[in-house]
Amino acid sequence: MVEFVQGAYILAALLFILALAGLSKHETARRGNQFGMAGMGLAVGATLLLVLDQVTSYDSAAGWFGVVIILVAGSIGAVIGIRLARGVEMTGMPELIAMMHSFVGLAAVLVGYNTWIEVADFAGSADGIHNAEVFIGVFIGAVTFTGSIVANLKLSAKMKSAPMTLPGRHLLNLGILVLSAILLVWFMNADGWGGTAPLVIMTVLALVLGFHLVAAIGGGDMPVVVSMLNSYSGWAAAAAGFMLGNDLLIITGALVGSSGAILSYIMCKAMNRSFVSVIAGGFGSDGTVSGEDRDYGEHREIQADEVAALLADASSVVITPGYGMAVAQAQYPVAEMTRKLREKGVDVRFGIHPVAGRLPGHMNVLLAEAKVPYDIVLEMDEINDDLPEIDVVLVIGANDTVNPAALEEPGSPIAGMPVIEVWKAKDVVVFKRSMATGYAGVQNPLFFKDNTQMLFGDAKDKVNEIVAALG
Repeated sequence: MVEFVQGAYILAALLFILALAGLSKHETARRGNQFGMAGMGLAVGATLLLVLDQVTSYDSAAGWFGVVIILVAGSIGAVIGIRLARGVEMTGMPELIAMMHSFVGLAAVLVGYNTWIEVADFAGSADGIHNAEVFIGVFIGAVTFTGSIVANLKLSAKMKSAPMTLPGRHLLNLGILVLSAILLVWFMNADGWGGTAPLVIMTVLALVLGFHLVAAIGGGDMPVVVSMLNSYSGWAAAAAGFMLGNDLLIITGALVGSSGAILSYIMCKAMNRSFVSVIAGGFGSDGTVSGEDRDYGEHREIQADEVAALLADASSVVITPGYGMAVAQAQYPVAEMTRKLREKGVDVRFGIHPVAGRLPGHMNVLLAEAKVPYDIVLEMDEINDDLPEIDVVLVIGANDTVNPAALEEPGSPIAGMPVIEVWKAKDVVVFKRSMATGYAGVQNPLFFKDNTQMLFGDAKDKVNEIVAALG
């Protein structure tokens, strides 16, 4: 049975790798998800078979009771997961993912304590390497747990998105890391229950560090935070795998941890920020608005029927969506508008910024959900060079990712951040509810440029009006 389970684990690991490969492209994303689900189903099934085989061999009441607990807990978890997956809106996906990350972190902490308790009764037999695995696993899990909870609260607007900037916050983080290193040495050399004090103290410190680490990061960096926590949860799972001696958990955790780290790097590059500056900088809505006191002039307004006429006369149109489109659930009328324009011979494409929305790939998923063809959805680097030749750009719910201040104002908080240069098109129409700033709290001079007009109101309603006017 053990050989069979190990073979199943290897196959599951291959399916997870195929899942990541599939998720790298729009066209293969569905198949990638299917590979991932198959791999997880195989892994869970093989593990249950291994547990049943061990219980059958010993045929103990305690063993069978453990099987019942596993089945009951798994069933409850499956019901909750299905309900959440079926009921969550795409706008709520970022906070849902953050919450899932917190569960992974908590699981790593519980596994660490359970693994340590198993050997704590045998004074003098503790293994230093094993203790290090337990300590590091609990530390990463605790940081992930509270950090993910804070991210969930910020993304769901239950906590202010402004960074919490405590005096000497960097020294506080450094102090916790140094103290944790000292506690690690103590714990590795402790026998039996002697390791209780350093483990508990470190857990409390790690919980505080996770809370403070994410609380000090502003809303503008939330896409990076989500991918960062994804990486943390992977390493927490890998640490749990080492503690349990489970090779598949180690492989899976390493895949998630490394892919999350790579995604964090991509997000940071797209924002022209280093990972360290994200963790230490606290960029985001801090209660002030950059550029608010500058006189950019007056903005111009336009109505939906006028936009429809502008689009009908255009030969090329680019649509740049942002989180506002997700909030308004405007992706379906946007897809219908795209279909009508293409039927009229208009070349319509989409330009997606890497950090559009509050979750990496958020806009791509929304457009795919609305059946927008994959081949007309382009990344920022693919669309920027074409913008000077575009007749009309529609900015639907985006703000910071199309802000020319990033390139034109060295003193702006987003200076140097690559953006979609929509202002280079002949005409720009910005869909917004008001003239308020974006999530990062930075004023946008795009709204006041001579070739820009503002269409105020709910994005979904306004796009529907445009679709009706197009006939």
